[in-house]
Amino acid sequence: MSTDKTAGNTLGNAQEIAGTKRPVRPCPHCSKLSVEKYYPFCSARCADVDLHSWLSGNYAIPAVELDDVDPEELGALASMHDPDRQNDR
Repeated sequence: MSTDKTAGNTLGNAQEIAGTKRPVRPCPHCSKLSVEKYYPFCSARCADVDLHSWLSGNYAIPAVELDDVDPEELGALASMHDPDRQNDR
């Protein structure tokens, strides 16, 4: 008979669960405790819901439009952060 290691645990003693490698945290979608197999989610369903959100464009990483940036200014900024390009001046 198998038992769920997270059943009945609270966040206070969640790190005492035997065999966990990562801290047990609430699932970002349903707030149940996460499990190692689907970390940081609690189940395959919650992981799939998150994947669907990424694939459908619900999540987006903000982009900076470079149309209004002067190419020379951009090159100067790049050389300030890249020591190899400083010698090219």
